Amino acid sequence: MSTREVAVLAGGCFWGMQDLLRKIPGVLETQAGYTGGWLENPHYDDTHDSKSGHAEAVRLVFDPSVLSYEDLLEKWFFRMHDPTTANRQGNDVGTQYRSAIFHGSEAQRLTAEAVKTRVQASGRWKGKIVTEIVPASTWYPAEDYHQDYLQRQPGGYTCHFLRSW
Repeated sequence: MSTREVAVLAGGCFWGMQDLLRKIPGVLETQAGYTGGWLENPHYDDTHDSKSGHAEAVRLVFDPSVLSYEDLLEKWFFRMHDPTTANRQGNDVGTQYRSAIFHGSEAQRLTAEAVKTRVQASGRWKGKIVTEIVPASTWYPAEDYHQDYLQRQPGGYTCHFLRSW
């Protein structure tokens, strides 16, 4: 069994997502970046106003013997952002802030679909979950000043927090 797996998740501004994801037991690495669009080698300004189609996302490497992909999604991802708001998290508005799971395999796709269905049926979120589940595409790391932003800027802006269920 592999001791490393990759997940790519989008749920609003990557600063807050990266900050929460890095603290999960079993997460080995995180990187803020862009994916899901059509423009090659995008920069931060390219993600606004649908100029590139990319979402702000976090690519994480995790140890599946400690953290399953299913638990990552159900116990963490769907709690750290509002998956019922299309193209928005808090005051951040635009397609770059969409909720999306970029799956890297058929197994990840099936797991993501099952978890999304289960979370919707649970009633934890009153609205319809709009999270996209789409194949992973080219990953573009964000600029250095976006990496580990909230670690370097304590008290910086974030609209992410873990909801209690």
